[in-house]
Amino acid sequence: RRLSLLESKVKLYEQELIDLRSTRYTMDSIVGRSEAIAQLKQEALQAAGNTLPVLITGESGTGKELFAQAIHHASQRKVYPFVRINCAAIPRDLLESELFGYEKGAFTGANANGKPGKFELAHRGTIFLDEIGDLPLDMQPKLLRVLEEREFERVGSTTPIQTDFRVIAATNQDLEEMMRAGRFRADLFYRLNVIGLPIPPLRRRKEDVLDLARHMLEKMAPELAVDRITLSAEAESVLMEHAWPGNVRELSNVLERALATLEGKQIRMSNLPYYLRRQSERNGCSDKNRIRALQAKAERDAILDAMQRCGNNKTQAARLLGIHRTLLYKKIKKHGIVGNTADGTE
Repeated sequence: RRLSLLESKVKLYEQELIDLRSTRYTMDSIVGRSEAIAQLKQEALQAAGNTLPVLITGESGTGKELFAQAIHHASQRKVYPFVRINCAAIPRDLLESELFGYEKGAFTGANANGKPGKFELAHRGTIFLDEIGDLPLDMQPKLLRVLEEREFERVGSTTPIQTDFRVIAATNQDLEEMMRAGRFRADLFYRLNVIGLPIPPLRRRKEDVLDLARHMLEKMAPELAVDRITLSAEAESVLMEHAWPGNVRELSNVLERALATLEGKQIRMSNLPYYLRRQSERNGCSDKNRIRALQAKAERDAILDAMQRCGNNKTQAARLLGIHRTLLYKKIKKHGIVGNTADGTE
């Protein structure tokens, strides 16, 4: 009984430690129904089960740090620190001391007691090197050495420090092109790119737009003291039309701006930023187009409802919808519906 009580206390303390050091994002934060996101989420889960380096690539605003934090949170290292460093935001002459720390008196203006670096702080946890493409060329061999030998020296010291960390890097730049131009070391690239996770831009996975928008609104609703915020059909049509050059970050900003003018619980077209409404009009978002969008939404909802009622059996769902099974397959592909579906022949 005492052993059982001790085990319970250990689990309680471990959970408290996870809560204290918890990353903001988990695998549940990765939202989307597109095949690309479903595949990436599966690969991220597999990456969480090992300690190999991960390189996350994608345009700005696609959610690279979201994936990095989710991998850390799903791994055995989740009770240890997730340490982020933006390689583009730190002045060149301070980067080495930020990464590896420094001893007291190492340079003018240094802390009298010295300072641990990011790799030291990330011991047994994960270090996230954001914007790795901006790492100066002269720092790249030093980083490579740390990745290979798992030890480093503070600036101003000759004593090696051994550390255990998992590295995840991210960039919105084409590192292979940078290698050809001599601006990024090939050996460092291959050391980081053991597991590659390329995140596609939002314009190439339009089927995720409304799911992302609803997920964000669910998170934002408590700030307005409402239980649920919805999107009108016209607003949904405008969001689906937009190319989202700023990706998920732009979508979040658009929704925040819409909430600033919201009256009630539904975001209408008039609540959306002017540039989206103007673009919609310029692109000829006529009543005919809106009707088409509404019809597509109704068709998709009907298919999802039929699949759910038939336990994901496509043959039965097609019969319920009054269409041939082949046509149902085409419509499932058209609407980007993914999931565990049975075809009735198994």
